[in-house]
Amino acid sequence: MTRVCDWAGSPLLQPGEYARHSNGQWFACTPNGHMANLSLHNVVEHEDGTITVEPSVAVSYPGGGTDSGISVKSPQGIQLWHGYLQAGAWKEVPTPPTREPK
Repeated sequence: MTRVCDWAGSPLLQPGEYARHSNGQWFACTPNGHMANLSLHNVVEHEDGTITVEPSVAVSYPGGGTDSGISVKSPQGIQLWHGYLQAGAWKEVPTPPTREPK
């Protein structure tokens, strides 16, 4: 995917892009358009400019309810995207929706 150099936080990254902020911190925009702060991840930059991120990238919305019709709940809130970024390629981990308690 696309790496954005010397990114200062504006304009926002486009889906699939990732960049190192001018302060040295890595950020990414998931393929479905959610921003991910990679500060708690190990980011390896490859010679070709792609990156590999470990552990997996998980973006969630805190609290209950739904966001954009998504109703996947986790202890961290509503999962918006979960997957891997390996050598610049995104791979989503499908997560089945949880059932509401009766």
